Order: sequence, then C-alpha cells, then structure tokens
Amino acid sequence: MPPLKTYIVEDSPVIRENLVATLEELVPVEVVGTADDEATAVSWLSRPGNACDLVIVDIFLKSGSGLGVLEAAATLRPRRTLVVLSNYATADIRRKCLALGADRVFDKSREIEALIRYCTRLSSGEALDSRPAALT
Repeated sequence: MPPLKTYIVEDSPVIRENLVATLEELVPVEVVGTADDEATAVSWLSRPGNACDLVIVDIFLKSGSGLGVLEAAATLRPRRTLVVLSNYATADIRRKCLALGADRVFDKSREIEALIRYCTRLSSGEALDSRPAALT
C-alpha cells in the first residue's frame, strides 16, 4: 500500500520536525508539505496539483488559526481526512473542530499514541467512522 500523503500545519518548528520524524518512522506516511500559518496552508491545499490524503492541523498558528484551515479544507475537493493536534483539545474546542469538518481531534500532550494508531489504521485502508461518537 502506498504511503499516506500527509500535510502538516504546525507553527512550532521543533514540534513540526518531531511530528514528521515520528510519523515517518512509525506509520507509512509521506509528509508532502508543511505550513506554519493559516494563509500558507489554505493556499497550498487549494492548489489543484497539491495532493494529500491527510491534513494534521494545530489550532494556534503563527498567524491565522487552525480553525480557518479546517473551515477552508472542509470545502475543498477532493475531501481529505482532517485531524487536529492541539494542546488545547478541550471539549469545547473538540466540538468546534468537529463542526468545522475535522474527522478527529487529539491532544498533543496526551494522545500522540492515539494519533499514531489512527494514522496507521488510515494508511492501511481500514474503514474508519468519519466522526467519533464520543468526544474523547
């Protein structure tokens, strides 16, 4: 199975580099691009030649917001899997992200292993529910 083409929107260079290294080591993914702000991410995702299967988005960015990225990405075709990875994954933020089109929301400090499991299942082609029943 080909690697999961992944685009990462994260403003911290250290977190972004560690996330890329972790995902590429543990999951069959190919990181095809990154952005540290909303405008760059939306511009990249909007270009027809830029293909990816998965977009991982932080909420707080260098400029703009991950919420704006979610809102824009949810309207683009083809539809990509949208995942939020944030230190601020409160119940309210989770609801807001899901309402804007996120498929899953993970807490950076507590749910990295869950993100890796999710990406592994996604890369294997396993059918995943588009939205979680509970906000966990």
